[in-house]
Amino acid sequence: MKKKFKLKISVWQFLALGYLAVILLGSVMLILPFATKEGQSTSYLNALFTATSATCVTGLSPYDTGAHWSLFGQIIILLMIQTGGLGFMTFVSTVFRLLRGRMGVYERKAFMIAGGGEKYSGLGTMIKRIFIGTAVFEFLGACILCIRFIPEYGAGNGIYFALWHSVSAFCNAGFDLMGAVGGASLSAYVRDPLVMLTLSVLIIIGGLGFCVWGDVTDCKCNPKKFQLNTKAVLLVTAVLLLVSTSLFMLFEWNNEVYADFNFGEKLLAAFFNAVTPRTAGFFATAPSSLSESGQLLTIMLMFIGGSSGSTAGGLKVGTLAVIIMGMIGVFRGRRDINIGKKRIEYSLLSQALAIFTACLMLIMVSSLVMCAVEPELSAKSAIFECVSAVSTTGLSLDLITSSGIVPVTHSLGAASRIILIILMYAGRVGILTLALALGAKRTAAEVRKPVDTLMIG
Repeated sequence: MKKKFKLKISVWQFLALGYLAVILLGSVMLILPFATKEGQSTSYLNALFTATSATCVTGLSPYDTGAHWSLFGQIIILLMIQTGGLGFMTFVSTVFRLLRGRMGVYERKAFMIAGGGEKYSGLGTMIKRIFIGTAVFEFLGACILCIRFIPEYGAGNGIYFALWHSVSAFCNAGFDLMGAVGGASLSAYVRDPLVMLTLSVLIIIGGLGFCVWGDVTDCKCNPKKFQLNTKAVLLVTAVLLLVSTSLFMLFEWNNEVYADFNFGEKLLAAFFNAVTPRTAGFFATAPSSLSESGQLLTIMLMFIGGSSGSTAGGLKVGTLAVIIMGMIGVFRGRRDINIGKKRIEYSLLSQALAIFTACLMLIMVSSLVMCAVEPELSAKSAIFECVSAVSTTGLSLDLITSSGIVPVTHSLGAASRIILIILMYAGRVGILTLALALGAKRTAAEVRKPVDTLMIG
């Protein structure tokens, strides 16, 4: 009898291939002639770039979304944003439930990893929370934005603009349609508290993560009962927002863009500048118009990103917290890594440091290659672009070319765009997930090698 061939893939490979499948399907849809507006054309590489950016909720784009894509193309991009924001496994799990099929241990493990959960049980409840929570926040955000957009763009366009930007903000995608009305992202609303604060709240909530919502709900908003992860995410997020807002106020106080702004308007602009790099990609103040210190702060915030199991990318605040506490523990000569009344294993610190090192190396090598193949690109612009891609943020500096001032993303050649596609994909799937998906399965060695040492510090 012939032995049946059975293809076995790991959970990590399943997740990585799932995102890849969505990207490839989206790129095929975007290459269709009616996906672009009349008089526009799209190469496959640019369609693939846009599909990757949308599915990986990044926001980098070779085209102005509102000016280049038709209604069909914009809806395809929005669907990819929603798919990437909620997570590939959320949709797979939903299909299982709709077909009345039971999720096996394999599927449950995949969903747990993708959603940031810790238990196999209760996945049905978690899926419902993700969908209901997402729908509620995006609907409320769209309703509030309608107050501003309907009077400006009419009922039909106003509702569409409100829904689009609400979904894009909650999913931390950073795609906008303002190019269709002659705008540059959200710069026209930099003094508008309704638009700025609504989008900021959506970005923050989306960046906190689905598990944080669930824990806050289960504990009925009682901080004493929160899990350690929830406490760490909320604390680090609050500190980052407070510190970065204060720094932007300090760095950009004399910025020419804010010359005629009052204190409240400067504070609003600084707060939005602090929120969007983690990792939404909208801007009310063009990154190129910021001071050098403001641009560096933006790079740092993009690199840190949001929370694990959320719509945001980046290193993640939990990873940052583990590295900082581990550093403090080592410097103080402590045997354990203590956070409050809890202790975390050193293996978690090893993973956090591995992710940090891998992200840093990806950015440095990619920036080096881009500088080599793009003669007009400065080192700062290359690093900014690479950090923006791997953190799935979507912000971009401007580049002065022979044809005028354009965003760096619009001016890049094929090689650089392929590099950014890889970075965006790695950033959304996750560096650790991608490494485990590509790594070979090995059995542990029975004999351990002798111990030696290296000099460090």
